[in-house]
Amino acid sequence: MSHSFPLAAFMLLAGIVPARAQQEDRQLWEQLNVVMPVTKQVRVTLEQIARTSDRQGGIYTTEYGGLLGWQIAKGVELGVGYRRVGYYNANLAADEDRLRQQIVFSRGRLAARFRIDERFSTVGSGIGVRVRPLLRYNLPLGRPRLALFASHESFLLPNNTRWGQRAGYERMRNLLGIAVPLGKAVGADIGYLNQYRFGRSGARPQMDHALSVQLTVNLGALGVEVLND
Repeated sequence: MSHSFPLAAFMLLAGIVPARAQQEDRQLWEQLNVVMPVTKQVRVTLEQIARTSDRQGGIYTTEYGGLLGWQIAKGVELGVGYRRVGYYNANLAADEDRLRQQIVFSRGRLAARFRIDERFSTVGSGIGVRVRPLLRYNLPLGRPRLALFASHESFLLPNNTRWGQRAGYERMRNLLGIAVPLGKAVGADIGYLNQYRFGRSGARPQMDHALSVQLTVNLGALGVEVLND
């Protein structure tokens, strides 16, 4: 086995050690993606997300949306999309509408995504901009579409809003898992996700430990990896 994956995993997990005491939570993250081809270069991805939390008392977030992807070169895809985000139970955040633009690169064992979100709150005016770079490394295990993977994503907020967004480095997500083929057109990414929210404006930091299960039904591959959340 290549030494690159253990090294990447160690570097990924090294970033989750908190600098001071934080509150912690155990969670379950579920996502379903259905990828449908439109032409040889264009595809539509429909998405459904649900997240469950011990601290929040059950399902605390749902997301529904879609993404239009256009392959502009081998291993390079541009995307634009929309999501409706709802919050429940002890999560007091207001519901949101989100627009997003992204570019995804896939080459060999590496994949990267650079995404920009525009967040529209249902309780106030102003657009919250969020920048989300993601890097993923895949280690094949000898069978087609079977691989270990590690990924890191940062959340950078360049502006403040009246409804609560605060500029700065808000959080990071680190994920270790296995990609498993479940059929010719179906695959699953299953792993441990660690989300660390930095303590800002007097708030305590928070670390979330989540079982992440992402199921993708791909009705027509374009040769660019699906990097969703």
